[in-house]
Amino acid sequence: MSVFEGKVIIVTGASSGIGAGAAVHLASLGGLLVIVGRNVEKLKETADGILAAGGAPALQLQADMTKEADVEKIIAATLEKHGCIDVLVNNAGILETGSIENTSLAQFDRLMNTNVRAMYQLTMLATPELIKTKGTIVNVSSVCGVRAFPGVLAYNVSKAAVDQFTACVALELAPKGVRVNAVNPGVIITEIHKRGGMDEETYAKFLEHCKVTHALGRPGQVKEVAAAIAFLASDAASFTTGISLPVDGGRHAMCPR
Repeated sequence: MSVFEGKVIIVTGASSGIGAGAAVHLASLGGLLVIVGRNVEKLKETADGILAAGGAPALQLQADMTKEADVEKIIAATLEKHGCIDVLVNNAGILETGSIENTSLAQFDRLMNTNVRAMYQLTMLATPELIKTKGTIVNVSSVCGVRAFPGVLAYNVSKAAVDQFTACVALELAPKGVRVNAVNPGVIITEIHKRGGMDEETYAKFLEHCKVTHALGRPGQVKEVAAAIAFLASDAASFTTGISLPVDGGRHAMCPR
């Protein structure tokens, strides 16, 4: 199935988790991938995964999304190699814990710079190219963008910003034929929670608790989010723009009782 045959697709945060899974999946559907990440070794693992899935060799770009010059290079390198951009998947993001009582301004800035400002810059730079190709954008948000959860304050605020950004840019670019959507994952089994500070025991309890917090009774898998990203980026979603699509086992619909 070559849904994305010949389409040039940029995926940020592609060295692990949802970004890596989405990159491999999109490549298996015919896409020409530009994969961006901080960790060169992990990025190569994703590139190897793309080849193993039968995809074309990916362009691997090391970048720190909080550095403006690095973000500019993503667009320049993509255009140098492929000459166009068809799909942008804004996935790079970090998760940190903290409440209003103990989240420093430095932590707030770190979350907002990585999860919002970097996405804003890359989207801004990619937009002229996406208008030329009548391309699509998929932002990776979170159920934390649409529901309040204590203890991850700056992260929640950043993801709410991603959802509003998605809707606003969708309206701005709709007359130019560019669709913009987001996916809002619930708890997905990746390394992000451990990187955010959870030890093995805490993480195991956290995943067990997901049986209660997600209506479908389990955390999600990366491939389930990758499939949703591929749908929104594809012509199968040609009349869909400005949505934040929960991929969260029903978590967004739940209410304590």
